Amino acid sequence: MLKGIFIILLYLFIGEVAGYFTGGFMPGSVFGMIFLFISLKTGIVNADHVRKVATVLTKNMTMFFVPASIGLMASWDIISGNWFAIVLITLLSSLSVILSVALIQQKMESSNKKIKQNETDII
Repeated sequence: MLKGIFIILLYLFIGEVAGYFTGGFMPGSVFGMIFLFISLKTGIVNADHVRKVATVLTKNMTMFFVPASIGLMASWDIISGNWFAIVLITLLSSLSVILSVALIQQKMESSNKKIKQNETDII
């Protein structure tokens, strides 16, 4: 489990460095998740090393939203003055995320089907 924590924190650090050098284009944590995903898909990192830690973090994800919620309540004056724009942006960004995830999932499933079909054709 300690090895998994180290791997996740290492990729978080690498992501933060990448975020710093890109001038804040994207948060470092997002860069880190992308790098970790690529490493898992290419086999650089063994999924079994991070599985236990990832499961614990995922099961306790709600505790990570508490500080953000408190920050929202502290900024209520700003939020209440711009509620329409915030709701509109939230809806548009949610729709774009849903559509992009759906398209990526379809492409990944179709590529997996092609690979499996090629394997059966060879046999």
